[in-house]
Amino acid sequence: MHEACHYKKILGEEKTAHCQLCAQNCRIKDGHRGLCQVRENRGGILYSLVYGRLVSENIDPIEKKPIFHLLPGSLSYSISTVGCNFRCLHCQNFGISQYPSQHKGEIPGRERSPNDVVSAARRDGCASISYTYVEPTIFYEFALDTARLAHDHGIKNIFVSNGYTGTEATKEIAPFLSANNIDLKAFSDRFYKEVCGARIKPVLNTIRLMKELGVWVEVTTLIIPGWNDSDKELRDIADFIHSIDPDMPWHVTAFHPSYLMAERPPTPIATLNKAREIGLAAGLKFVYSGNAPEIGGENTTCPNCGNSLIVRNGFNTKLTGLTGNTCAACGTILPGIFS
Repeated sequence: MHEACHYKKILGEEKTAHCQLCAQNCRIKDGHRGLCQVRENRGGILYSLVYGRLVSENIDPIEKKPIFHLLPGSLSYSISTVGCNFRCLHCQNFGISQYPSQHKGEIPGRERSPNDVVSAARRDGCASISYTYVEPTIFYEFALDTARLAHDHGIKNIFVSNGYTGTEATKEIAPFLSANNIDLKAFSDRFYKEVCGARIKPVLNTIRLMKELGVWVEVTTLIIPGWNDSDKELRDIADFIHSIDPDMPWHVTAFHPSYLMAERPPTPIATLNKAREIGLAAGLKFVYSGNAPEIGGENTTCPNCGNSLIVRNGFNTKLTGLTGNTCAACGTILPGIFS
């Protein structure tokens, strides 16, 4: 049991907790939990039920997040608890994201401390810690404590997020985050409401705010046939990213049938190629095609001279044309974090 942060008691309803950690803004009555199913009100005090209760600890290539412009080729110690503040119909990790609601509120996990995680990352030669697999905001208290300690030890911190972190929580953790890969799942409220149980505006706000606070941001869009694959929607996403920073990488990734969308077809390669072309035409300098290694859309080239900088084959990464963080051919600086 660990008291939650970013909540308030409602005047006149002292035992009702208003959780402000994420944009769901749950009002949680005594004895109940928030939408994420891992924050519970007990007598007017809101508790995190997942502090240090990890269900997943893995050593991943940084490219798996996907983060392409932070220490390419390095390893990231990746952790997760159960729970999520979204209800995505296509969730690939529904076994842990939806675990409490599917198992009568049970909260599994191995007990870990922030020091345990940081020590494991150092022992295993990981340059970063990734808070991932489910929305990391729902285990925010543990993520924040771990990120602070990791930062002190020179280990970078990465969120892999749906972008629903509350404004104050974002401002609090940003000084300790090096990067955040944020899903921009679509560019319509209809998609967010019907597929995810959320709204789009908070996601757009978080992308802007993270960038303003100095966090390196990369954006991922999983392209689902019939849902978010129209030329207009893809162009709207590309234009939005460009309006913030044309250097911000956009990962357009292929959907594979899963969970409650098991009957929907996978994304055609032609759609991925189209999305990449739309992003580049909008002025984005780095557009990557994911979940389809056969088309070679994950390599990084110099936006100035076209020189090959980073070649990726699956999770095998080779730096081919970089001197530090600059193009060896023309001296153009590659945006990101490379040391």
